[in-house]
Amino acid sequence: MHMAFAFIAMGSWAAFANSAHPMPRPLIAGVVQGTLSALITLFLKRMLEALSARLPGSTGVWLPPLVAVLVSLTLLGSIHWLAGTPEILRTIAVPISVTAVYATAYNLTLRRSAGTR
Repeated sequence: MHMAFAFIAMGSWAAFANSAHPMPRPLIAGVVQGTLSALITLFLKRMLEALSARLPGSTGVWLPPLVAVLVSLTLLGSIHWLAGTPEILRTIAVPISVTAVYATAYNLTLRRSAGTR
């Protein structure tokens, strides 16, 4: 369900962000972004859990979200460039923002619950 939501929400955003360009560019951008968002959603939670559990102290607070954002930024930027997405920065701005907020909030939740055990 989470993957389907990510596909639809972020794929729609990407199509909108590229809507000034002729078809099929917005459609391609939407499918690429939707697919990437679904896959990132699948792995992001597990990656945050693994890093948060292994990193001590304050490093475990800031490093997992930073890694999540950098990996997402690298994947999204590279694959959209390869796919020929015309508006790469506009296309990835919202997904990267969502990744940053989610990764930070979820990692803090993990750290708090680990401290109460």
